[in-house]
Amino acid sequence: MVRPHRPIHPKGIRLVGTLARDEGARQPSGIPWLDASGSTQVDARISRSIGLPDALPDIIGLAVRFTEQGKRSDMLLATTGLGRFILRLRRDAAGAVFSSMMPYKSNKGPVLIAARTIGGPQKLPMDPGAFNSLLREKPWTLELHHASPLGAWTRFGTLTLRVADHAEDTVERFDPVLNPLPTAGTYDWTRRLREPSYATARRRE
Repeated sequence: MVRPHRPIHPKGIRLVGTLARDEGARQPSGIPWLDASGSTQVDARISRSIGLPDALPDIIGLAVRFTEQGKRSDMLLATTGLGRFILRLRRDAAGAVFSSMMPYKSNKGPVLIAARTIGGPQKLPMDPGAFNSLLREKPWTLELHHASPLGAWTRFGTLTLRVADHAEDTVERFDPVLNPLPTAGTYDWTRRLREPSYATARRRE
């Protein structure tokens, strides 16, 4: 199989797991799917954005895909720091905070999603060999939160990931422009920012 050209996130590791949304009362986001309890199986990919040598820090991207009621959804997160809108270079995925940066549209306004490690290996260096070895010992669990751009974070669930049986990189592309979260809208300005890079990538497949 010919591996497609990726202008960013050129190399990654394929993961699989479960996204579980919590039961019980919590601050609603305004996105019905996100505010309801439930569990779904996911495919995921973790990658270094710029493609720097493994020994150097890089922006780490975490892409998550699932299908519900025949519709595909993609969620893309990246390492952030010094606030929720500034990308941060990291060596260790387990010690990182991931954020969607670009908001989803809800009936209450813009919504961001974030994830942070709460279980699994204490360190997950982004060297593929070390990452695969550590994650085969125990799954990686991340706590999921939502917030308005300036609001407090509210937990809504967990994401539990492990290395896929065939951990080689996936040829699948993750595209939040074409595949937004269920019941969530997108803003025209975010589509305008994102679409050129995704369109370029799709043309090169």
